[in-house]
Amino acid sequence: MGAMLSDDETYMRYALAEAREAACEGEVPIGAVVVCDGQVVARAHNRRELDHDPSAHAEFAAMVQASQALERWRLTGCTVYVTVEPCLMCAGLMVNSRIDRCVYGAPDPKGGALGTLYDVSHDPRLNHEFVVTPGVCADECAEVMREFFRARRAARKAQRAAFEQTAGEAD
Repeated sequence: MGAMLSDDETYMRYALAEAREAACEGEVPIGAVVVCDGQVVARAHNRRELDHDPSAHAEFAAMVQASQALERWRLTGCTVYVTVEPCLMCAGLMVNSRIDRCVYGAPDPKGGALGTLYDVSHDPRLNHEFVVTPGVCADECAEVMREFFRARRAARKAQRAAFEQTAGEAD
């Protein structure tokens, strides 16, 4: 008999499904869900390429959707689940929307703003603090990212090889 999943793992699985959908669309595979009172009120994944929008990060879009669904800009009582540690922009929105908690999977060594490079969640200079739970399903979240970038590199390598072969035939 398998072990019971915690609520955090259960909700992270929804975020992982969103991340996989992003990968299928050619987007960096990051997914997010917002949970309020035990209910998923919003879900989203990265859409920067598709929408030509630098702010179209998974958790940013999910928080906007949650605000619309709940008909309020304050997301008090809400937890944001995201597969990769939020960047400064998204962590800033978490402060400004007054979330209670953020749960993330894999850390982001190049841009993480909830403990890796910065910690916006507990900055005494800001007007709101929130709880952060890192590392939920971290290995699976990181593997989704690794698979995506591995496939992208292989596709670029194949494209380069095809170009070089075509260029060689033209000589």
